[in-house]
Amino acid sequence: MSRSITIAVDGYSSCGKSTMAKFLAKELDYTYVDTGAMYRAVALYALRNGYAKGNEVDSAGLENALDKIDVAFGGDGHVLLNGEDVESEIRSMRVSECVYKVSSIAAVRAKLVEMQRKIGKNGGVVMDGRDIGTVVFPDAELKIFVTASAETRAQRRFLELRAKGDATSYEEVLDNIRKRDYADENRAVSPLRKAPDAVVLDNGNLTIDGQNKELLRLCREKGVEVNGLRG
Repeated sequence: MSRSITIAVDGYSSCGKSTMAKFLAKELDYTYVDTGAMYRAVALYALRNGYAKGNEVDSAGLENALDKIDVAFGGDGHVLLNGEDVESEIRSMRVSECVYKVSSIAAVRAKLVEMQRKIGKNGGVVMDGRDIGTVVFPDAELKIFVTASAETRAQRRFLELRAKGDATSYEEVLDNIRKRDYADENRAVSPLRKAPDAVVLDNGNLTIDGQNKELLRLCREKGVEVNGLRG
């Protein structure tokens, strides 16, 4: 019988972590958890309720409101904020400009980490984020750390936004990505770090097919059955 393991996919923003994790979850018939979307949902709540205005976030106010926030995933994988499908809205630049500020708040991270651990406590899960292999599941059997240049990631994100009709410029996207990288690496709580036993995957020059083959190879190495084959 194939093993059911926990797979942690960490890395910088706009590296395609979610695409990777979704692919693996589908191939392995595992549960997929997009933790970044969970933080985006909290950021959206903060924006809607006046806890985030301009460049400022009312950390104390948002912390006091955490019990009023429920983040879940629908059957289609869309993020639900207090029962409302907010999948499209949380991907906006408005939320992107706020999420790294909200995600640096210790109480927010503590609440969501607790939720994430409950979801993945029995294994058979692929979870992507910034601190999955270092904080949420430090004992995950497979840890993948994804990276690519800021320029490459900005171009990808810019094209995604343009396809959705968003007029945000490439320069604005690049600036946002650099700010998020700095905030992720330098926040006091759970900063973005590569776990010592994580496999680094620089996908800046990889095709989707090449990336997927590498991901499946890593799974086979851990004894996970992939398309009837084991490592």
